[in-house]
Amino acid sequence: MIPGIGLDPWWLVIAKALAIFVFLILTPLMAILIERKVMARMQMRVGPNRVGPGGILQSLADGVKLALKEGIVPKGVDKPIYLLAPVIAAVPAFMAFAVIPFGPEVSIFGRLTPLQLTDLPVGVLYILAVTSVGVYGIVLAGWSSGSTYPLLGGLRSTAQVISYEIAMGLSFTAVFLHAGTMSTSGIVAAQSNTWYIFLLFPSFLIYLTSMVGETNRAPFDLPEAEGELVGGFHTEYSSLNFAMFMLAEYVNMVTVSALATTLFLGGWHAPFPLNLWDGANSGWWPVLWFTLKVWGFLFLFIWLRATLPRLRYDQFMNLGWKVLIPVSLVWIMLVATVRALRIEGYGSWTVALFVAGAVVAALAVVSLVRRRRRKPPPPTEAAGTSPFDPMAGGFPVPPMPGQHLPTDDKERSDA
Repeated sequence: MIPGIGLDPWWLVIAKALAIFVFLILTPLMAILIERKVMARMQMRVGPNRVGPGGILQSLADGVKLALKEGIVPKGVDKPIYLLAPVIAAVPAFMAFAVIPFGPEVSIFGRLTPLQLTDLPVGVLYILAVTSVGVYGIVLAGWSSGSTYPLLGGLRSTAQVISYEIAMGLSFTAVFLHAGTMSTSGIVAAQSNTWYIFLLFPSFLIYLTSMVGETNRAPFDLPEAEGELVGGFHTEYSSLNFAMFMLAEYVNMVTVSALATTLFLGGWHAPFPLNLWDGANSGWWPVLWFTLKVWGFLFLFIWLRATLPRLRYDQFMNLGWKVLIPVSLVWIMLVATVRALRIEGYGSWTVALFVAGAVVAALAVVSLVRRRRRKPPPPTEAAGTSPFDPMAGGFPVPPMPGQHLPTDDKERSDA
């Protein structure tokens, strides 16, 4: 932990908290506008260009519009939980930023203080726990709305959190093993020479995928899925309640981007070749490097939304349970083995050969299992497959592979 943490006077703690709050309010306002502009450019459209010069006041106008709209509460809702759900979704996203380091020690009104509100020995676990609470807002919003489609969106969100938070937590494990600490400031300090994106690249890819699923962003926006769920969990919300969900989504994007920067991109450390300058990692310059890295991840969110279609629900679950979690477990075993060999004093060549052999063996096992589990080709109509009744469950369903619709009166009667 940073030595100066916890020794700041009350006015400096309030100033830091207000600075973080303003940062988290202004960044979504800018992100919404930039997202609409960038997506319009990618899709050869104009984008917002009416409110303000070049449309720069469009986000502010949307916020004012939502604040002035009538708040409609449907008759069948569980009103206390219905009104509390947007707050539960938004507040934890702000709380998670308390342990994110923005920069080194600086002088504020003559007092040296680290650019971090507070620090904890288990700071990363605190972020994981707080962001998990935020998802309850989505679940409770779907449950309390008293409507079918919001309920389905809330149930999807529950499964999504269970699936992808496991993979996200496992991606942190390799960072903890390598840094020897769970403190965010300690992890940033451990990356002063080499960023973990280079040493722990598989963990970075797993976290990158998990953070998109955790924030319900495209192509993992299954709790909304406008094409099939009308509007998802927030179908029955309007006015400021709806604005709270929008704010929670974008603040969560900033939070997971800041955490990715802290864990894998060196935090506030300057990138190469700027780090060759002696003053790059001192003073207020690190705040600029940190902000630019966060905006790089925000641009990635926008890029994914503009280019990728939404996954099917079974594809989404398969990716979380059958790919990310097994790969995370194998990678953690490799990292732990390498750390143990280095502690025992083995040379780097021995470690490299051991890792290469383990990777080859794992690939061989995976190939063997896949070959044994390879399914036979689906039976054809000539093999004697029986027709099925598409209305057997009370509503029409399409045929599965190997099934066929009845073609004559006899088959229809048999079905």
